[in-house]
Amino acid sequence: MTVNVKSAGLSPETVPLGNGPPTREEMLVYYPAKFTWKQLKTFINSGDLGLLKRDRTLQKRYDTWSQGIRGQYGNIVNYLLNYRIQWGQKDSISLLRSSLDGIHCQASANGTASTAAAVPDPKASRKLPPLPPNTPTYFKADMPAELYSIIMNDWPYSVPAEVEHVLIWSRVPILPPDIPPPTASPLSARLHQDGLWGYTGNISPPPSPSTLPECLPALAEWGVTLDKLVRSPRGTPEEECEVRAYGAELDAFVRQRWNEREWETAWFVNPPRLQSVPELTHAHVFARRKTPEEIARDEINAAASDV
Repeated sequence: MTVNVKSAGLSPETVPLGNGPPTREEMLVYYPAKFTWKQLKTFINSGDLGLLKRDRTLQKRYDTWSQGIRGQYGNIVNYLLNYRIQWGQKDSISLLRSSLDGIHCQASANGTASTAAAVPDPKASRKLPPLPPNTPTYFKADMPAELYSIIMNDWPYSVPAEVEHVLIWSRVPILPPDIPPPTASPLSARLHQDGLWGYTGNISPPPSPSTLPECLPALAEWGVTLDKLVRSPRGTPEEECEVRAYGAELDAFVRQRWNEREWETAWFVNPPRLQSVPELTHAHVFARRKTPEEIARDEINAAASDV
């Protein structure tokens, strides 16, 4: 649902500008979306996930905040494991609430909610909890909730107001551990450079990579041009099928959580070159709740196709 900032009574006079993770109101007033939903899907399908950007002013705010977090926790991984990630639990911390959970949070001193348990020594290096018996060796759609944590991205990319930026943290890797090294397999090299992505609940087919040039003006402030893209050439239909197979379990997981009748999503796993926290496995989901009109149209089209 598109938000009209003026009609909602939101302005710099009514919304104070903070220093920590932003509220939804701050995102609307101070960091309005630079990209449309169609542009985001185009960037993802272009093959270079590096086209997905955070608002540059918000990035500066994040850089300043993260310096303070490193001083308090030692590093970002300690912050995540000692405080932010709560395995198997709903996200009760983020100021950017998901309409899927309907959770209300109260802010704490570091800009997130204050419902997490206190840690005696925030700088204590905490490892991932020991894996229980019979844990799958890599991400599975039906794996127990204690093996993952679904939280809002406290520092979202520049997405429209109706799009939620969600993170799926996992205690097991997304890719099978027996995948060959990039130097031994062209497919592995492609996954290592490009990452993985997919779409669910599509109202229309994902935008073709050929339409990327018409979206590039939206990236002008980042100096992005076609010659600077980092992406692999599209493979044969068989090769493309192999790539998609590596994301099949994550895709099924996303479909289970975000009902396709009500939600349209674009999910992705950044390649190592783009991962801000490479020590911890995680995937991103852009989720947009469909309008009643879109749901009704989908149902009419589905009924017509069954005739």
